[in-house]
Amino acid sequence: MSPVSLAIVGAGDRGTGYARWALEHPEQVRIVAVADPSQERALPLARESGARVFSGWRQLAEAGKIADAVVIATQDADHAEPATAFAELGYHLLVEKPLAPTEAECRDILAAVEKTGVIFAVCHVLRYAPYTDTVRAVVESGRIGEIVSVQHLEPVGFWHQAHSYVRGNWRRADQSTFMLLAKSCHDIDWLQYVVGRPVRKVSSFGGLKHFRPENRPEGAAARCLDCAVEPDCPYSAKRLYFDRLRQGRHGWPLSVVTTAFTEEALTGALRHGQYGRCVYDCDNDVVDHQVVAMEFEGGATGTFTMTAFATGGHRRTRIFGTHGELMCDGERVEVNDFRTGESSTLAVAAGGDPTAGGGHAGGDERLMAAFVGAVATGDRALVRSGPAESLASHRTVFAAEQARLTGQIVTVD
Repeated sequence: MSPVSLAIVGAGDRGTGYARWALEHPEQVRIVAVADPSQERALPLARESGARVFSGWRQLAEAGKIADAVVIATQDADHAEPATAFAELGYHLLVEKPLAPTEAECRDILAAVEKTGVIFAVCHVLRYAPYTDTVRAVVESGRIGEIVSVQHLEPVGFWHQAHSYVRGNWRRADQSTFMLLAKSCHDIDWLQYVVGRPVRKVSSFGGLKHFRPENRPEGAAARCLDCAVEPDCPYSAKRLYFDRLRQGRHGWPLSVVTTAFTEEALTGALRHGQYGRCVYDCDNDVVDHQVVAMEFEGGATGTFTMTAFATGGHRRTRIFGTHGELMCDGERVEVNDFRTGESSTLAVAAGGDPTAGGGHAGGDERLMAAFVGAVATGDRALVRSGPAESLASHRTVFAAEQARLTGQIVTVD
């Protein structure tokens, strides 16, 4: 078969990450177009792939259908319009999560997909990670019996919170979306996928506890480069970014701050850009901790915790069943059998770094392989995160945020 032709809309970190997989698999896929208002980001990718460059998605859409499929990796609030337009042009769609910041926009995208019949996938990458296959196999085998309850933790990480959700592009709900949707919608999606049932009721609590002006240390400056207390601050931009630069770690998150990996360029970025600001002197408003309590169809219960105040690393999950329990940290799956009293640790296929920069423990590359395979063969079953599944998990997230804001238990119809 001929390679699938692909257009990349949004040449930021996520779009470039998916494009990198395509460049490493030229026998399966080739990039023919890159659309991004930033030529600084679009041109290197275009030169490497030989793709045409467009100044934005509208310009690409005006060219008609020039590829089999398109990756929509724009900012969260800018997914619905291009996704709908490209579906109507007959492009198969891979859309970065979250699908859109409102349920109405999610439904607009899905209506266009259903109308045109294009292959559609949302980047709920955790569904594709190798350890997910192991967890699902245990659950479906019946080894732990019927699931009664689940605990799931996303340790965002203190530095990741500071980078993306205090200083970065996802710091304000009105400019991107609320934290649970931006960061954790694929955790809620993963829970529904593993439990195998939709969520029917939710309650939620959380808020912005720490990254507030009143918590600013005495003597702190507006920027880390000028700050007398910076050496003792866990959220020091100097430490976070210069350490990575000097270690040659030029991927995410450093690549978001500067595209020129020199001390001079990084100093300029921290002096004048958003990533050099004091975390107590930003315009952020998204939460830094949140808990969601869920009742699944059939009566099983679950809790999800998202917190900034952790070192990061893999998600950690415990699943409690009538015949046993399962514990997973992204690298190991341990199963305790109530009937035999035996414990076993199951091998998990190597997935690697769980962060975005590390490909979400293998989820990114397996997602791309599934989507490209579906487009090449027409086998929609390869896609684990299609329209109905994604809408269900997004609606649960919208309900959870409503519950947090109102203090009510919200039913997901």
